[in-house]
Amino acid sequence: MNKPELLVTPTTVDDIIPLAEAGADAFVIGEQKFGLRLAGEFNRADAKKAIELAHSKGKKAYIAMNAIFHNDKLEDLKEYMGFAVSSGADAVVFGDPAVLMTAKEIAPDMKLHWSTETTATNWYTCNYWGRKGAKRAVLAREINMDAIVEIKENAEVEIEVQVHGMTCMFQSKRTLLGNYFEYQGKALEIENRKEQKNMFLHDKERENKYPIFEDVNGTHIMSPNDICIIDELQEMVEAGVDSFKIDGILKSPEYILAVTKAYRRAIDLLIEDPDAYEDEKDALLSEVESVQSANRPLDTGFFFKETVY
Repeated sequence: MNKPELLVTPTTVDDIIPLAEAGADAFVIGEQKFGLRLAGEFNRADAKKAIELAHSKGKKAYIAMNAIFHNDKLEDLKEYMGFAVSSGADAVVFGDPAVLMTAKEIAPDMKLHWSTETTATNWYTCNYWGRKGAKRAVLAREINMDAIVEIKENAEVEIEVQVHGMTCMFQSKRTLLGNYFEYQGKALEIENRKEQKNMFLHDKERENKYPIFEDVNGTHIMSPNDICIIDELQEMVEAGVDSFKIDGILKSPEYILAVTKAYRRAIDLLIEDPDAYEDEKDALLSEVESVQSANRPLDTGFFFKETVY
């Protein structure tokens, strides 16, 4: 069986070496001006250093350029693509075709990972972007296991699947909460990635709390639960899925490290001894549950049912 890549989202440069030693194969880094919902902000100096550290451990680093770009950002896009090339990034993650066109113009050898979060729901669409130049498709979070396997069987590109972490339910380019409070004549500080200042949308009917944050890309409402599929990886490994992603947005470095170690163990067991994985998968799930926040239940997302948030 092909061993899938374990893709992790670090919060700072200091996370790269510990996560690499814990078993991460690749990292997604970047800055919010160009990338959506990053676990941490990496300015250019940080990104360059992170790429160097990842390569020193034989790992890969991908730069996120998956924001939605308006006309006034196109020149910045070209310049940042040039930075991705000069810094040695192994790939660029994109959703907007403007990134693909920019890469064709100034970085034709750069590998591109197509990631829209919502529209990669069938293999025709994945292959369409593959024929345009993408090497990988990041599948939507809202499709089930059977669909994932079927897409992989028919895909002409690599397939990436998120296996752990929260997912985005809603994004607006507007700073909706800030605008609302300003309209009310109130001052509201909205700051991303500081747990003590996280905002939540409360759903009393379902007893859920939806994390909300705002950044330069607008307003983001996240899922009330975290996906965890550590005990159900076998079907995707056997199908040949190329990359498993752990999304660490709004998580601590300690949490991401612990989860990375658990998934590394799960993947290695599946490749080396599937029977041993079957014996240990419940213990691996318990290991992840032990570091999970009490207010963030784990579930299997849409892998086996149509989750309703």
